[in-house]
Amino acid sequence: MKPFGSILSTLIICGMFAQIPAQESSPGDDFVQARVVFTVSEGKRLIAKAVARMPIVRHAREKGTLIVTKGTTNTYVAEEITGETIQHGAFVLGRTYPEKGGALLPEVGSTGEIVYVKGQRRRDLSLQEAVAELQAGDVVIKGGNALDYARKTAGVYIGSGTGGTTGTIMPYVVARKAHLIIPIGLEKQCALPVVDIQLMMRAPLENLNSIPSMFLLTGTIVTEIEALGILSGVSAFQVGAGGIGGAEGAAHLIVRGSREKVREALRIAASIQGEPAFVN
Repeated sequence: MKPFGSILSTLIICGMFAQIPAQESSPGDDFVQARVVFTVSEGKRLIAKAVARMPIVRHAREKGTLIVTKGTTNTYVAEEITGETIQHGAFVLGRTYPEKGGALLPEVGSTGEIVYVKGQRRRDLSLQEAVAELQAGDVVIKGGNALDYARKTAGVYIGSGTGGTTGTIMPYVVARKAHLIIPIGLEKQCALPVVDIQLMMRAPLENLNSIPSMFLLTGTIVTEIEALGILSGVSAFQVGAGGIGGAEGAAHLIVRGSREKVREALRIAASIQGEPAFVN
């Protein structure tokens, strides 16, 4: 029988190696890798382009119902789906600014959620009317505030006493078996599991300032990682974050694949790098 210390060392070593992504089998000379860095706004644009290209999104837009709810990332998603330019601030609800300093969004008129039914843009339908017509296979796109990437869950702040947008859409999404797509940047990853955060934020304590509650979201998470896979066919993983001079919160990724696919990923990255900050 092995001494306990030897067994423990073996378990620790195995656990360490279990965290390392498996190398693709027999990569060959044509299997290459590259590093890319995306600022927060660049990541939003990248994610939006990928979401617009997803087969289930295209199918829902043309054959069923597609709903894009409001949000900063979803502003980019709405632009990519409609082909229109949306003034920043017109398609958002909550806003998080620096506690001191920072730039403010301009005062602009609000626009409604994006709704397509069988290929037609339905500006006459409210969000409540649109979700009431959802059927299995339809798509709702909703962003989030917190990301638990390992468990593929997200959280969204709830400031309204009636549940806000999330409270409106989720009963229908679940009951009708619609797809929920969650575009969310890697800068929103949290140190704790979102399910734990959600429970703690519901604690009935006295609030000394404004503290929202949180709704737990499960669906198809689309970050910069998934976006690169959708758009170019590469595999990707995050290796770091942050920077200076506008790269604060940036995602550092390694992409791998055939030379052709990695070059395509670099071409796509170059095409969106330089995207202005949401508040420019």
